[in-house]
Amino acid sequence: MEARTDAGSMSPAELGELIGAFNEVTSRLQGSHEALRAEVSRLRGELSEANAQVARSQRLAALGEMAAGIAHEVRNPLGSIRLYARMLVQDLGDRPAERALAERIDAATRTVDAIVQDVLTFSKEFRVRREQTEVSPLLSRVLESCQHDGVPGWKQVQVVRDMDGGLLIDCDEGLLHQALVNVVRNAYEAMAECPGRSHELRVSAGVGGGRVVLAVEDTGPGVSPEVEARMFNPFFTTRHTGTGLGLAIVHRIVDAHGGRISVRNNQPGHGARVEIEIPATGAGAAGGQPARQEALA
Repeated sequence: MEARTDAGSMSPAELGELIGAFNEVTSRLQGSHEALRAEVSRLRGELSEANAQVARSQRLAALGEMAAGIAHEVRNPLGSIRLYARMLVQDLGDRPAERALAERIDAATRTVDAIVQDVLTFSKEFRVRREQTEVSPLLSRVLESCQHDGVPGWKQVQVVRDMDGGLLIDCDEGLLHQALVNVVRNAYEAMAECPGRSHELRVSAGVGGGRVVLAVEDTGPGVSPEVEARMFNPFFTTRHTGTGLGLAIVHRIVDAHGGRISVRNNQPGHGARVEIEIPATGAGAAGGQPARQEALA
C-alpha cells in the first residue's frame, strides 16, 4: 500500500507540529537575515571610515609636497633678511630708536622662521625606525615635556595615568613622542579655555583588536562637528596663536606607523578623547601586566 504525504492524511497534532517547525525555521532565518544586515552595515561603516582615512592621508601628503616647495622658497630670502636685521642691531648700538626697530624686524623673522620649520616638519617624509619601547616611561616623558614647555594652566590640572603595566610597543619613539606631546598640549590648551573649574587630564594605554591604543582625554569644552571635520587639516586652528599644523603633523606620524587617530566628545561640554591606535606586534600584543591607575598632582 502506498503511503500518502498530503496534509489530509495528517492528524491535527502532526499538522500543528509541522507548522511549529516551519515557524521556528522561519524565525531563525529572519534572525540570521537581520544579523547579516547588521554585519553588512557595520562593515560598510568601517569601509567608509577606512576610505576617509586613506583620502585624508593622500590629501595631507599632496599638501605636504606643495608646502615643502613653498617653505624652501621662503627660507632662503628669510635667512638674508634675518642676517641683515642682526647686522643692523649691531650697527645701531648708539641709536636706541632705530635699534629697537631693527630688533622688531629680527623678532618677526624668528616668528616666520618658526612657521617655516613647522611647515617643513609637516611636509617631510617620516621614516619610521621602529624599536621596542615601554609605554609608561614614554608617556611620563611626554607629560614632563609639556609641563616644562609652560603649557597654560598645567599646574591646575590633575593628571591620571591608566595603563597596562609593562606594556611594550614597536614604534619610532622620537616621532611618537612628538605626536603625543602635540595631542597632550592641545588638551591642556583646551582646558585653559574653561577657567574657574577643576580639570583632569587622563592618559591611558592598552591593547585591543590587535592594536595598542593610546588615549588622551581632557575636560575642556569638547569639539564641535565642524571643528572635528577639519581639525587635522593643515593650517586650521581655532586659537589666536600657532600655525595650525600640530594635529596635521600628528596625523602624518600616526599614518607613517600604519595606525589611525580618532576624536570623540565625552558628555556635552565635558571634554574630548583622542585615540591613537598603532598596530601591535609581539610583546605589544601580549598586553603586559594588569592595569594600574595613578593620579599625579
